[in-house]
Amino acid sequence: MALQILIQGFVLSGLYALIAVGFTMIFSVGRVLNLAYGVYIMLGGYIYYAALQDAGLPVFASFILAIMAGVTFGLLTYLLLVRRLEDNPIAVEISTLILAVVMQALVVVIFGAAPKTMWPVIRGVLRFEGISVTMNILLATGVSWVVLGSLMAFVRYTHLGRAIRAVSMDRKGAVISGIEPSFISMVTWALSGAFGAIAGVFFATFTQLDSHMWVFPLIISVAVVIVGGIGSIVGSLIAAHIIGFVETITTTIIAAELRGVSTMLLIILVLLIRPKGLFGRAEL
Repeated sequence: MALQILIQGFVLSGLYALIAVGFTMIFSVGRVLNLAYGVYIMLGGYIYYAALQDAGLPVFASFILAIMAGVTFGLLTYLLLVRRLEDNPIAVEISTLILAVVMQALVVVIFGAAPKTMWPVIRGVLRFEGISVTMNILLATGVSWVVLGSLMAFVRYTHLGRAIRAVSMDRKGAVISGIEPSFISMVTWALSGAFGAIAGVFFATFTQLDSHMWVFPLIISVAVVIVGGIGSIVGSLIAAHIIGFVETITTTIIAAELRGVSTMLLIILVLLIRPKGLFGRAEL
């Protein structure tokens, strides 16, 4: 059982880290909670489904279309809505939540209310010591590490990445240095949309497509950010593994129905003991 928990916890944590990283980036740079972030995940899943299973496009082309849809929606969300309300975080949170509900209704109109089963990106099952893990979830774990590693290298070793770090640490100081925060915010929202769409493809193959699928990833994103420390990508990565293993232990040893409950209890515990999260207000 210990080996089962170790393997399943590791692969689930990778998916959770991929889900949460875009949410963390937006708060780091813009200091706002994007409550429509789950829509990027839902949109990525549905666009991939429509391209692959309805239109018959290849897997790679469908994946690219899903990412492009996430980037486009992220940019439009920022340019048409958030940029006008940036000085009022509460207004941003309310408006993005309303946007998520509107998108949920739009998905029902276009795709119908019935849940849809999506084909795995790759097929097959890996068996080790009596434990079965699908190749699809292993691929999701690998992709999450590649994406997160690439993001860490990007923000540390590129000019644009250092500009993003500068804005996340000191917005006024970045302006004095000649950095345009609105452009950096636009790039961040686009990247967030891309990460959300990538996560959405794997999350939909791990569960199923339906119009409410944006809610659980949003909860996971908030949980990861709170536990890890708001604004810290490293903290979010570690928190994703903590939450992944807590959920795996809970569902394996106690009951599968307590998956979400364990996450909520962990959030309350961290808020009581360390309100700033395990890594406080760290930089990117």
